[in-house]
Amino acid sequence: MTFGIEAASYYVPSLYLEIKELAENRGIDPAKLEKGLGLHKMGFPDVHEDAATFAAEALLKLIEDYQINPKEIARIYLGTESALDAAKPTASYAMQMAEEVLAAKFGERCFRNCDVVDMTFACIGAVDALHNSLDFVRVNPDKKAIVIASDYAKYELASSGEYTQGGGAVAVLVSSKPDLIEIENNWGVATESVFDFFKLRRHFKKEDLTNAPENFPDKIEIFTDEPVFDGHYSNQCYQDRIKEAYNHYKEITEKNKPYEDWKYLIFHLPYAFHGKRVFTEIYSLENGLSYTTPEEQKAVAKSEEYIKFINDKIEKSQRASSEIGNMYTASIFMALLSALQISFNENEELAGKEIGFLGYGSGSKSKVFAGKISQNWKAVVAKWNLFEGLKNRMPINFATYEKLHRKQLENSVNENYKGFGLKYVELENPVLKGARYYHYQK
Repeated sequence: MTFGIEAASYYVPSLYLEIKELAENRGIDPAKLEKGLGLHKMGFPDVHEDAATFAAEALLKLIEDYQINPKEIARIYLGTESALDAAKPTASYAMQMAEEVLAAKFGERCFRNCDVVDMTFACIGAVDALHNSLDFVRVNPDKKAIVIASDYAKYELASSGEYTQGGGAVAVLVSSKPDLIEIENNWGVATESVFDFFKLRRHFKKEDLTNAPENFPDKIEIFTDEPVFDGHYSNQCYQDRIKEAYNHYKEITEKNKPYEDWKYLIFHLPYAFHGKRVFTEIYSLENGLSYTTPEEQKAVAKSEEYIKFINDKIEKSQRASSEIGNMYTASIFMALLSALQISFNENEELAGKEIGFLGYGSGSKSKVFAGKISQNWKAVVAKWNLFEGLKNRMPINFATYEKLHRKQLENSVNENYKGFGLKYVELENPVLKGARYYHYQK
């Protein structure tokens, strides 16, 4: 019996900003971002959108596109680092939103007997959810699980991470009928506790805040979406962890050069060209190349052999990231969709081909694993129309982007949006203060 991903769907924010416009307003040479990092557009959430609506959109699309009976789903596990609440899981919001739309066909609370939870470990949280759910269906082959990766990558204005922003969600159906990709049960893992990127609670004195309520403590903790990060250090941690996880994978599988067997290498992509940059060390070690000095590292990256390797095994997975930006937990799944969509569009036959995954989450952890493309993969991919879908978004200008970022707008930019949206946040009722309520716009 085989296990893996039976179906997949996605959602990206309804708005985008051209990277060129951001660069020009920040005094950055656009070529540095477009040609240097592979960035073209930044997906950005509208006023009514957040990680819960992203997840609900991907979940509903998955169920409707593949005619899934929600009552057959035993669990919905959401990987995210954009949680809306420190207690109530974001997955529960997504589940409730989808339930309300599905009620007409499947009855009230169609996910009543479904296990729902969030999993968090920076950008690898959804890979953890996938790993966990695969173990679940292997033990319970008659059951199915849905894994959702949903995030919004937000950085401080004018920071070094600003141009990598993005967001969206990918949902996958995990079962013993892996029509898309069969995933083997070999997982290379590497973990080290570091502070390369984190979202801490920032401390402020009550006396320093204007109009702070009397019942607030003297020291107030405030959480924000924007992380504290060290880009250079984080890149090194990413490179170190995937090397360790890759070597662990080699030990488990007793394979000499696993990447040579992989049709595609699917990375977590904080920006489109990140995967090809961090793999140079592993590539050098596998091929006996010296990688000690910066000059030697550049020589490897610019070599004809490595460029061919990139074009053959990585380039197609980058293209969606160029149009969306960083999706945190969802980026590795979107890289998979990108590569398979392009192969489908080019009428390439992938059945039986092996794909390698190299996931990373700051903090830090990496998981390396592999899967085999199934015979029915084209029937799954045929429903995506990924790049056509990306053309249907609404562009925004720089001034609107900054207002959205600062949360200065009360009404949605896209007034005619369809789908899930935040209706209101309760501010008056002391028992429900802060509760978020959503609706579905037809």
